[in-house]
Amino acid sequence: MEEIGILTGGGDCPGLNPVIRAVVRRATLEGWQVLGFRNGWKGIIDDEFVILDDSSVSGILPKGGTILGTSRTNPYKKAGDNERLKSNFYKHNLKALIVVGGEDTLGVAQRLMEEKLPIVGIPKTIDNDLSATDYSFGFDTAVNTVMECIDRLHSTAESHNRVMVVEIMGRHAGWIALHAGLAGGADVILIPEMPVSLEDVCKTIKGRHARGKTFSIVAVAEGAKLLGGEEVAEKKLDEFGHVRLGGIGQVLGELIEKNTGYETRVTVLGHIQRGGSPTAFDRVLGTRFGVRAVELVKERKFGRMVSLKGCEIVDVPLSDAVRQLKLVSRSFYDLAKVFFG
Repeated sequence: MEEIGILTGGGDCPGLNPVIRAVVRRATLEGWQVLGFRNGWKGIIDDEFVILDDSSVSGILPKGGTILGTSRTNPYKKAGDNERLKSNFYKHNLKALIVVGGEDTLGVAQRLMEEKLPIVGIPKTIDNDLSATDYSFGFDTAVNTVMECIDRLHSTAESHNRVMVVEIMGRHAGWIALHAGLAGGADVILIPEMPVSLEDVCKTIKGRHARGKTFSIVAVAEGAKLLGGEEVAEKKLDEFGHVRLGGIGQVLGELIEKNTGYETRVTVLGHIQRGGSPTAFDRVLGTRFGVRAVELVKERKFGRMVSLKGCEIVDVPLSDAVRQLKLVSRSFYDLAKVFFG
């Protein structure tokens, strides 16, 4: 029986299990056996896997996270890991490896494809910042989760006449903060792509109070910067050399209170944004991606990534997906600014 592999790398997000389920169900129709490697690239380096069949994926459609586990392991980081990875790949005589991940995970996939491994990619980035696809699964669920949190903060902000600052995921791209901020009626939205001055933020908040509004909601992406300022970051690096970001909410909250005199509270949503059951959109998108990925294997179209373009599932070169981040445009941010204040 021919075998294909699948792994999920990087941060978890809702929609991964629908992808796994779809890959297994579609591969079964071809008579292929699916090996699920545990914890991202670490699983294939250490040869830790589970055989996936219909019973393995039964009931996982509504579950968040990933039954395979995930990690940010980089096989090019430690000497010998890449050789172990390829040795295990050839040991199992895999027909192909389906890699589900974001920029870093798919960047590794691209390098391995250049080393002649048959690989198909599936885009997974909760931040929706991966090029070559309109949307990736997990994003819609995260936006809805953040929107619901903003909705809840409205009532307590209004009751106590406070400014509420909400820190939201978004290292380099502010898609979640912008979408959730718009949907939740945030009064100011700060994202990494468009630095704004503290003066403008405080002016907007004061303007609301001058019109009789006694509270404000400020949505800020974790990677946002004030004009002339820097990212607020922790010093620890991950396996891909990224500095962990966080803390902008607290810094901004203190500055707003100091410069406006209005009582300000900060809410950091953190991993709440990653958890929970995927929305219908993410379940369907993950399912469509998984099915098409197996079809690409059947067609021997390796070095490709499945992608959503409009309403259609297409495939694009892996290199296109990892070439650059997809960032929020000025025109989209200007649209949001219509509703500031």
